Amino acid sequence: MKVDLHCHSLVSDGVLTPAEVVRRAAANGVALLALTDHDETAGCASAEVEARVWGISFVPGVEISVSFADETIHVLGLGVDPGDPALGEGLQRVRSGRDARAKRIAEELERHGIHGAWEGALRFAKNPALVSRAHFARYIVSLGLMRSVSEVFQYYLAKGKPGYVEHEWAVLEEALAWIHRAGGVAVLAHPARYRLSTSQFAELLRRFDEAGGTAIEVSSGSHGPDDMRRWAHVARQWGFAASMGSDFHAPEESAVDLGAAPPLPPDLTPVWQLLECAL
Repeated sequence: MKVDLHCHSLVSDGVLTPAEVVRRAAANGVALLALTDHDETAGCASAEVEARVWGISFVPGVEISVSFADETIHVLGLGVDPGDPALGEGLQRVRSGRDARAKRIAEELERHGIHGAWEGALRFAKNPALVSRAHFARYIVSLGLMRSVSEVFQYYLAKGKPGYVEHEWAVLEEALAWIHRAGGVAVLAHPARYRLSTSQFAELLRRFDEAGGTAIEVSSGSHGPDDMRRWAHVARQWGFAASMGSDFHAPEESAVDLGAAPPLPPDLTPVWQLLECAL
């Protein structure tokens, strides 16, 4: 069974509509799919309708931005109720912070010779309440200044680069509380991406576990074979279930297409066994 529990639509920083994401997943043979837009659940309803058309089991989800040790951590909420008031209020607060950060990114890029960045990013953001670094990157590529989104991140938008802006997101424990109140399961997304020391990772896992975190993303579009082995070992050590997902954003940008993340090691408990909506 092909499973993809981490992907994005144009409701956040993807380029396809939620329905188009589902159709692409169906064409790739995905049987179980979660839409996990950044800090927003507005695309889940239309994705679920389209999933029924194609016979795909659908999991409503979200990817919440969390601040930890001067790093932005992402926590997936799988199987959440998109209409839950507490989750909605929390995500609205995070989105309002995103808007302020985006305007500061535009100002920094302007200072470094990238003119019209705010207006340019808005042209690529179908949801003006969720302007992200990816939208700025696509604008810079469209100007011909860089060849790819990943190159823009490397030179302009990664931590320590001219267009990077520090921001305080949600606190880990409150993000997990929103997920749990909405009936969901909390998953630590793509852990290999975080630049944390051994002691910081231990603290992150301890707090995630104590706050009711359930799973970690072992198979990810961001993980190579060594990363998968490392995080499979962590899952065994901590007793976490394992999740998998492509982290798909766009056909031309994503390293892994929908449904193409490597399978999980067979001895791990797949997180979908814990999702009532996926059964």
